[in-house]
Amino acid sequence: MPSDEQLTAFIDGELEAAEHDRIERLIESDAKVAERFDLLSRSDLPFHEAFEPLLAAAPRAKLDAMLAAIPSSMEQKKAASGVSRRGFMGAIAACLVAGIAIDRAVIGISHRLAKPDEGSEWRAVVAEYLSLYTPDTLSGPAGDRTEQVAQLNEVGSKVGLALTPEAVTIPGIDFKRAILLNYDSKPLAQIAYLDPESGPMALCITPSTTGVSAPDMENRRGMNVVYWSDAAHAFMLIGHLPIDRMKALADDVRGRLTA
Repeated sequence: MPSDEQLTAFIDGELEAAEHDRIERLIESDAKVAERFDLLSRSDLPFHEAFEPLLAAAPRAKLDAMLAAIPSSMEQKKAASGVSRRGFMGAIAACLVAGIAIDRAVIGISHRLAKPDEGSEWRAVVAEYLSLYTPDTLSGPAGDRTEQVAQLNEVGSKVGLALTPEAVTIPGIDFKRAILLNYDSKPLAQIAYLDPESGPMALCITPSTTGVSAPDMENRRGMNVVYWSDAAHAFMLIGHLPIDRMKALADDVRGRLTA
């Protein structure tokens, strides 16, 4: 059975004589082909009007330059009157492809020209990892103070920062565990908490050479993040609480870590 594209080309008179005759014979002999041909022939949807805003916004000059650089293997025929439906839809597809290509190029150039953000990548990894956490992930007992001190001493020694239960306490939110991860061949301390209302939260610390930066905020994976750095470490507090609450908690723990 011919494709809709072939039938549309037949209707628009764009087929070579031999192919035109073949389709015509199929229409006469095959009921399904005839039915599809009849449906396409009766289609009178306002394609041009529907896509006119898209074409108006398309990057025509850039598209023309891209097309001019592509060698043509054969001379294309024009329809007898204006642009055919098949040709019109093809132009739309080309505009969309060109738009996507141009957008990606702009994004790539912007990324290369932007100042590298060492912290952005590790924060993205932490957010992706923490997005897998549920309250059940941290539902086990946190251990007594002796166990907490042992965990904090271990991860603190790896990232080069003295950590104590008092320094990392977050009021109203339960400390659950301190574990050591690895990102880009550098140690990454994750101190996990469980807020009874909003769920998992984490304070993460990794060595950094980017220098001191004031606290800033962002949203990743549906979680709010407050991040900052001192002369030797990058920090982030991530969780599901509202951003103003996260900022207040981060300010509190930052003051104790740098005291």
